[in-house]
This record gives sequence, structure tokens and C-alpha cells, in this order.
Amino acid sequence: MIVCGQTFSSSILKRIQRTVDADPNISRLVLSRQTCKWLKWRGENGTWKEMSCRVALLKLHQRGKICLPSPTRRFPVRGEKERECFLEREKKELSCDFKETGLIELVKVNGRQKEESRLWNEMMEKHHYLKSSKLCGAQLRYLVKSSKHGCLGGLSFSSAAWRLKSRDQWIGWDESSRRKNLGKVVCNSRFLILPWVNIPNLASHLLSMSIKRMKEDWLEQYGVSPILLETFVERGRFKGTCYQAANWMLAGETRGRGRQDRENAYMKTVKDVYLYPLREDAQERLRVGSKVILEEPVLLAKPKDWAEEEFGGVRLKDKRLRNRLLVMARDLGDRPQANIPEACGSRSKTKAAYRFFDHSETTLETLLLPHYESTVKRIEKEAVVLAVQDTTSLNYSAHRNGTTGLGPIGSKKEGAVGLELHDTLAFNVEGVPLGVLDAQCWARNSEEFGKKHQRGKKPIEEKESYKWFLSYKKATATQKRCAKTMVVSIGDREADIYELFKLAVEETSGAKLLVRAEHNRLLADEQGHLWEALRGQTLSGAQILHVPRCRKLKRPAREAHLEVRFAQVRLKPPKQRPELGELSVWAILAEETEAPEGQDPLTWMLLTTVEVHNFEQALEKLEWYAKRWGIETYHRTLKSGCKIEERQLGNAERIESCLAIDMVVAWRVFRLTMLGREMPNVPCTVFFEEAEWKALHSYVHKDPKLPKEPPSLREANRMVASLGGFLGRKSDGDPGTKSLWIGLQRLDDLSSMWVFMARSFAPHLMTNFLSSNPGYG
Repeated sequence: MIVCGQTFSSSILKRIQRTVDADPNISRLVLSRQTCKWLKWRGENGTWKEMSCRVALLKLHQRGKICLPSPTRRFPVRGEKERECFLEREKKELSCDFKETGLIELVKVNGRQKEESRLWNEMMEKHHYLKSSKLCGAQLRYLVKSSKHGCLGGLSFSSAAWRLKSRDQWIGWDESSRRKNLGKVVCNSRFLILPWVNIPNLASHLLSMSIKRMKEDWLEQYGVSPILLETFVERGRFKGTCYQAANWMLAGETRGRGRQDRENAYMKTVKDVYLYPLREDAQERLRVGSKVILEEPVLLAKPKDWAEEEFGGVRLKDKRLRNRLLVMARDLGDRPQANIPEACGSRSKTKAAYRFFDHSETTLETLLLPHYESTVKRIEKEAVVLAVQDTTSLNYSAHRNGTTGLGPIGSKKEGAVGLELHDTLAFNVEGVPLGVLDAQCWARNSEEFGKKHQRGKKPIEEKESYKWFLSYKKATATQKRCAKTMVVSIGDREADIYELFKLAVEETSGAKLLVRAEHNRLLADEQGHLWEALRGQTLSGAQILHVPRCRKLKRPAREAHLEVRFAQVRLKPPKQRPELGELSVWAILAEETEAPEGQDPLTWMLLTTVEVHNFEQALEKLEWYAKRWGIETYHRTLKSGCKIEERQLGNAERIESCLAIDMVVAWRVFRLTMLGREMPNVPCTVFFEEAEWKALHSYVHKDPKLPKEPPSLREANRMVASLGGFLGRKSDGDPGTKSLWIGLQRLDDLSSMWVFMARSFAPHLMTNFLSSNPGYG
């Protein structure tokens, strides 16, 4: 029996009933949680679908399939005194120009924020014609606040209507595709501007602002990226002017019945239906699955190779798409510097690759989801994980005439064009990359170029710098899944944003934050400014820190002698945002005393939410931040090793799809480099397939006779690097990513030839061609 999209077998129904019979006082909440675990019923974000399960259990109870215990919790009805609380806060009529409202922000309301939740409910109860009745299914609520005038109103988003003729006709849904994709449609269920607020253009501005915020929050909270918004405007009461001004389109009208009125017994007012597509291809994406049943995530207990480990669980509707992804990952992994036709090796495979990139489902987000999951599994094994985030520009100026969807990336409007990539790479404290945790890719709007001076008037959610918040939220979601691991989000000076620290301080169960300070912020209690206050602290100690080379700054690697000071400080909010309030963080100042001639001395001011009580803890945070350079190496591997900037794919969406594969390939090359240094003595079979290491050994040593035991990972790495130009002299140290990615490309040809020769002339050399333990690769 299928209820709420989940199959309830007779054995599950009996198990539920036995549980109720054994404990008649069991609450429905506890029962739904237990049922979710039996069914392994999780949402897109990995959490148990408890509310959906409770609805399903109630339906089964109503159908007589099970007998539920009586509800144990009763919600009191609000009294009149409670309802009057908001009336006391009412103000006189507010009428002003939009520019005079100050900074407007959306404050997300959740159950833990009792005061804000109560304010939202009272406001809707008093001033919205639908009252504050319970929203359906998944939901987000927001308060609209002005820095000058306080609360201006509120709005909410919730689950879409199950059936809606005008909407379904516009999409082109049949029953199958509607069931599969309804979760990607979200309803704007409440929108209220308080009756005494009279500000022209405020409503349409709030609608546009809320759409951007809601997309990110919905994805974070429910693991689903919305594609279409819907709302209802009651005729005779409203004209829908603000929705029209915000570019919503009128799709039709309702039939005048409610959600639960299947027989149309209780006629209601007819409402206009407005829709807002969040993507240009919304109709096509929402029709996906009309003929082909969506595949469940592929769970592989023992992946055959690295491609299956990182991409095997991809959620695509057609098995052929998944198989094509695995083939392309292996091809690009074997030849990271090759272009698409060269890596594919044949005309048919090349055409299939271009069709794959053109498919509506093969987005950057979808293709990287299984790799994110694999990354989280590796994170769970570590005590401390550094989630380093940074931005890099992908330059496609050489292909600007043949590629659409690009934007400016330089300082001139008519200058370089391409895409911006903000990604988060997880490292352990030894500097070994565990995988990509988050990737945001976008093209800047050329029409917004030159309007940098206006950014102070925008809320943080509408600024490009909000990328740091999204990455931190992803790290926080990971922290909540990995309770035994401390996840630390690390950013450079661009991440020195007061609101980001406020978020990290308030999110007590979230990821920690470690950022290099850019601003000499004012401290509370008349303590002066940050830099001066830290320099006035007693010297904690001195330390030598290895500073890797930086090609961008033309700085060679060196040993820096640092004087270290630290203190807990209380920061004052920016002048334009006094409502943010003060907050306490820990500050660490490290200054180089003996910088080489011609080099600027190293000066780091680090701000962190991790407690620092002694010199050893301060040193630990400095070493953590030093690992941030790993993401610079990763970006260089992505650009120079995988040649992502040389991809000629015609439009930005195809580039993003290819980027998803290249990002994992680049991580794998970088990981191989670091594993060879941190774990040099493990067998090379943790990364290389049998044919690869045997071909490598035979070619490098010019001897077909193979050793009884596979070489170590360090030995194999040096042999691969020798194919890429690494000389292996005593002064050379360990090979870097460049020689490795060149060597890996040559190794692909060598292993193919070795397999052919072995099959033809020495089949006894062949046993199996799969890595014995793919976990490292």
C-alpha cells in the first residue's frame, strides 16, 4: 500500500500495530520517528520525514489499517489578552519614500525564536484575512524589519497545492510527473504589509527579495531546490498589483474549493493563480519523469572504483545517464588534461558526452550530491575537519563569442568574461583533502557592473558576499550530521563580515568559524581598536611556521618566525548596523619578526569562535589557517591540471555540468599528492588499479618481471611523477600536483597497452583490475 509516496507493506503495518499494542501510551511523535527508521524514510537533506510519516499514519488509521493511540498533547487556544500583545506595539501611520525606510531585512522565524514566532502569529491573526492558521507541510516564515521603523510585515512559504488545474496545465503535468516533482513547487501562502505602513514599491521589492532568500533557505532546510513558485490572490479583495510588478504571471483561476474539499461541497471565493518560474527551463524540468520512473538513489556497499564511490549514488531519472556519468568520470580521470573528444576516445562517446551535458537533470548541484555524501563519510572519521572556502574566477574570454551565459570577471565591463566559482574543500588537520562540501557557480550580471557604491544599501542576502554564509550553513549542516567531529569553516580576509560572525556565535550547535581579519574593528567597553588592543597584550610565545610559496604574490616558501599574542575581544557592530549588537570572539595576532629581504613580513590577525586559552591553542589555530593554502593548490589543479578554462561547450550550463566532474577529478589528483606525503608506506593499491601499477613498474624499471608485493604509495607516486617530468633528486622533495596530473595522463596509455599485451602474450600476469580498497582514492 502506497501512502504519502511511501510503501507500507503488511509486515510494516503489523510491526506498527504490535508497537502500539505493547505500549498504548506511546506518543504519535515517537511512533512516527520509529516508523521512519524502519522504512529508512529520509528527506533530500538526510533528515527523517517525521511529519510526512505522521500524516501517513493518520491516513492508515482512518482507513482502518492500524489503530493509533489517542493524541497525548493538546494545544491551548490563545486568550484575548495574548492577542492584545501585538496591539500594544502598533504605531501611527508610516508614510515615507522607499529610500527613507533604511536597511530592510528578512528575519527567518523558527520555533525556537518564541518572541518572533509569537509576533508573526499575532500579526497574521490580527491583520491577514487568512489568519495564522497552520501552514501545510514544509514551511518557512519571515518577518520584514526596517533598521529605522522596526517591523513592517511578514510572509511565508509552504508546500504547494496537491492539484491545481491552471498550474498543472501550464507545466504540462501528467499524474506521474506531478507526483514526482510537486516537491519542487512552493506556495507563497502569506504576504502581509501592516495596514499603517504606506511605502510605495515596498511590496514588489519584498517579493523579489524574499524569492532569493527563500531559494537558499528551502534548499538548506529541506534539501530541495525550488523550481516554481505559486500564490493565490482573492478576487474582489486584491488586484494582485504587487505580484504583477514583481513579474509574477497570471496563470488562471481556482475552482473555489479548499485543500480538503474534494467533493466541492463548501464553495469558497474564486482566486487568481499567479506563478513565478525560478528557472528559464522550469516547465521542462518539472515535466521530467512523465514517462520514465525516477530512479532511487543507487546505494553501493562496495564501489568497484573511485568513480562509483564518488558518483555512484547520483539521483538521475534514467540509468543510462548514471552509466554515462561513470564512463565520463573515468575517462576524464584517466586523462585530466585532455579535451572532451580526446578524453572520450571515440566519436560516439563524444556525442554522448555532449548530450549528457545538455540534459536538463545534469546540473552542477545534482552531479556533486553523491560526492558531497562521500565527503561527509570521510569527515565522520576525523576529530577536526577544516572546511576551507574561497572564490576563484574561471576565464572564458578566449571563447566569449561562442559561449553564452557568461559574465564579467575583471575590473572592466568590457574586459574578461567567465564564471565565478565559490567552493568549500574539506581538509583534515594534516592537510589531506577529504572532498568538496559545497560549490556555488554563477555569472555576474553585466547590468550591475559599476554599481559597487550601491552595495551598502542592499541587505546581505542580495550581495555576492552572501556566498560565505551559504558555505558556512553547509558546514553547519555537516557538523550536525557528524556529532563527533569539530567542523571549522575557514575564510580569508574577504570573509571578515560582521553578520557572518553573528550567525556563527548564535548557531551554538553549528560549525566553528576561523577568519583572517580585514577590518580594524572598534571594540566595546572603550578598549580601542582590534590591532592596537592585541599588540598591547603580553607576548604569549614565538613559533616558526612553514609558509608555502605563493605564485600569485611571487613569494617563495620560507620559515616564518612569528610572535604570537591572543585575547578574547568584544566587537562593536558596524555604525550602519547597530541593531546587530555586540559579540565576543577570540583574536590571535601573529607577526613575523625576521622577514627575508624584499619580502613583506607576515602579519595575521585571526578571529575565531573556537576558544583560545593558552599558547598551544593559539598555535593550533594558526596551523589550521595555514592549511587554507591547500584550496589555492586545488584551484590551480582544477585550472591547469583539468584545463577547465579551455572547455568549449557553448553555454554556461554545460560548463557547470562538466565542472562538477572536473572538480572531483582535481580533488582526486590533489588527494593522491597529499596521501603520498602523509601516508607514504601504505600499498599503492589503495589508489591505483592493478593494471596501472604493474604497467607503471614495468615501464619505469624497463623490466617485465614484477615484484611479489605492490610498491608503496610514495614509490608509485614518484614513478608517476617521473612520467610528468619529476627528476626525483634529493633536493626536489616530494612531487607536486603538476607532475602527477601529467604523469597520470601518460599512465592511462601505458596501462591500456599493458592490458593488451598481457591478454595476448602473458595472461598469467592478470588477476583482477580493481583496486582492493578504493576508500583512499
